[in-house]
Amino acid sequence: MQLYQDQQIHIYNSLTGKKEAFKSIHEGYVGMYVCGPTVYSNVHLGNVRTFMSFDMIFRYLKHLGYKVRYVRNITDAGHLENDADIGEDKITKKARLEEIEPMEVVQRYTVDFHNVINTFNLLPPSIEPTATGHIIEQIELIKTIIKNGFGYEVNGSVYFDVHKYNETNDYGILSKRKLEDLIHNTRALDGQSDKKNPQDFALWKKAEPTHIMRWPSPWSDGFPGWHLECTAMSTKYLGDQFDIHGGGMDLKFPHHECEIAQNQAAIGKAPVNYWMHANMLELNGARMSKSTGNIINPSELLSR
Repeated sequence: MQLYQDQQIHIYNSLTGKKEAFKSIHEGYVGMYVCGPTVYSNVHLGNVRTFMSFDMIFRYLKHLGYKVRYVRNITDAGHLENDADIGEDKITKKARLEEIEPMEVVQRYTVDFHNVINTFNLLPPSIEPTATGHIIEQIELIKTIIKNGFGYEVNGSVYFDVHKYNETNDYGILSKRKLEDLIHNTRALDGQSDKKNPQDFALWKKAEPTHIMRWPSPWSDGFPGWHLECTAMSTKYLGDQFDIHGGGMDLKFPHHECEIAQNQAAIGKAPVNYWMHANMLELNGARMSKSTGNIINPSELLSR
C-alpha cells in the first residue's frame, strides 16, 4: 500500500533555512546519504544521537511507503586532524598509541560501532561503503576536478581551488559563510603550505615516509582528502543528484560545504535537494566531544 501518496512531509532544509514540502526526485523512491563514523575510537552518546535521528527518518519514510536507499559510510582512511595540511592522521595516531596496525584500529572500532548501533536497535543502512574500498573512485573524481580547472597539483598533493570555484559558484551556500570573511579570518600561510590560498582544501595528500595508510595515484603515493570520500561514495550509489544528505551540525562546515563544491566542480550541478543536520548533544552545558573528553560512552549509560 503506497501511503506516501496521501501524506505530505515537511523537512527543515539547512540549505535554504526553511521548512519545505518534501518531493523526491523519483516518485516513490528516496536516496539518503548520512556521514558515518571515523573509526579511530569508541562512539559516544553524541554520535549515537545523530545516527538515531536518521534511523527515525529512515523508518518514517519506509512507514509512508517509500522505497529508501540509505547509504551511511565508514571513514577508515586516516585523514589529518581537521583536514589540516600537516600532522598525524587520527587512525595512525591511535595505532601508534596502542602499538597496533592502523587497520587493526579500523577493525576494532568498526566492530564497536556496529555493536553500539545494534544495542540501540537501529536499522542497518541499505549500503555501508568504506573510504578505503573506493580509492579508485576518488582518484577518478580528482582527475575530473583537475580537468575542469578547479584542482591543482603541487609536489605530489592536489588541492581544490576555492577562489577559482567561487568565481562562478557560491562557496558558503550551505553554511552561509562568505569567502571574503573566511579570507579575513585566516592567517597568512607564510610559506608553510603548498596551497595557493589558505581556504583551499586537500583532494589528495602526498604521504610522508612514516605514513602507513597510503595508495598509489597519478600524483604520488598518498591518501585522499577527508571531504572527497563522501562525494565519491554518495554519487556512486545514489547518482549525481539525490534527495537527502544528513549528518551532525558540526559537519556543515567545512565538510558538507566542500562536498557541494566538489560535486559542482566535477559534475556541474548541486548534489542534494535537502540537507538535514542533527543538533549536538550537550553534557554539563558543553557540546559532547571526543576532543575535550566531555563524553558518555553508551556502555556506561546502559550499565546504569
